[in-house]
Amino acid sequence: MTERAPLSARRAGPLKGRVRVPGDKSISHRALILGALAVGKCNISGLLEGDDVLNTAKAVVALGAAANRHGDGEWEVRGVGVGGFAEPARSLDFGNSGTGCRLMLGAVAGCPITAIFDGDASLRRRPMRRVLEPLQRIGARANSAEDGRLPVTLTGADDPIPIVFEPPVPSAQLKSAVLLAGLSAPGQTVVIEREATRDHTEKMLAYFGAAVRVEPNGDFGRGRRVTLDGQPELVPQAIVVPADPSSAAFPLVAAIITAGSDIMLDGVMMNPLRIGLLTTLGEMGASIERIDTRTEGGEEVADLRVRSGVLRGVDVPASRAPAMIDEYPILAVAAAFAEGETRMRGLKELRVKESDRLAATAAMLRINGVEVEIEGDDLIVRGRGRARGGGEVKTHMDHRVAMSGLVMGLASERPIQIDDAAFIATSFPGFADLIRSLGADLS
Repeated sequence: MTERAPLSARRAGPLKGRVRVPGDKSISHRALILGALAVGKCNISGLLEGDDVLNTAKAVVALGAAANRHGDGEWEVRGVGVGGFAEPARSLDFGNSGTGCRLMLGAVAGCPITAIFDGDASLRRRPMRRVLEPLQRIGARANSAEDGRLPVTLTGADDPIPIVFEPPVPSAQLKSAVLLAGLSAPGQTVVIEREATRDHTEKMLAYFGAAVRVEPNGDFGRGRRVTLDGQPELVPQAIVVPADPSSAAFPLVAAIITAGSDIMLDGVMMNPLRIGLLTTLGEMGASIERIDTRTEGGEEVADLRVRSGVLRGVDVPASRAPAMIDEYPILAVAAAFAEGETRMRGLKELRVKESDRLAATAAMLRINGVEVEIEGDDLIVRGRGRARGGGEVKTHMDHRVAMSGLVMGLASERPIQIDDAAFIATSFPGFADLIRSLGADLS
């Protein structure tokens, strides 16, 4: 069992400097998986080398592909082709990563092999049934613990069947798992979304040569219809991983709420389906300037200049949740330092993240003197432009709650301690050093 690593943050001077946060986690997982399903050599630069992504790299190796590190963020993947995974000799351990596990369930579901999927105590509590159900329609067979939870023994389809799938909730992981399984099926696999979710899988599949069509869904105003032609030969491509907007959220909010701050964040992904936090902070009055917008690795990126300022409470619509589902804990911190009430609507999905992230976020605020309420699936924060601090945040093995608590401590009246910083490395290795380099006081 890993020893706990408490960490405290206290108010210091303004944050200053220029940094680049680690590579995008969503792109990193997909680069490894699609590189493993291509035929030949795929070079990846800027790969996030956090625990979650490294566990995905170990999984593709266990399934017969090669994944070799040649330097900081520089990797080479040699793929085995669509449907070419070999049966692993031991269970695939995804640690804390729901993304890696669910995407790989889809990739394996189209191969005639059996693999055991497992993870840490936190991942074992997270539901997998809703991803297993469409994979079983495609022809895979699954044996699992109660409610589809890990460990799961998955036997891929001998003859995969293309399906038309309507996800019951907006979920890029669900969509991606079905598309990855559909690679092995003849004909067309179709995913119909009521709400558009992050589209990295569709973009990368097309980049690797698959025939993917994305159309507006006429039945749902904000939805999309994604159609994949099965059994392509994926052609390996070089991938440059942009900086992760979900990781950039932490120094970004830290600068906004810490008086006198002025920082630059380099090369942050600006995919329209990933920048709900920037939209919301803009509505709250934050000073965030986009500089040198450009394209890297098929994704739009920009440098961000962020300065401290006064925030006001806003109403965040439920329709924005897919574009910022990972950023609600840090948005709640920004809301605590805003003037007035911020209501974040439709956060049901936060209950099945690394922790019950909705409850954990509310508890983080409450123990540090912020007035907060959960009403149904809404989080309501009544900001007063400041926070008392002084509390110890229970992270529940959740890296985003951990980082949010530390950011909150940088501007609170009293220091804030988190009970365990160890899990931050799952998504943001080097977080503490990067924040310290801007002038933050973490100890």
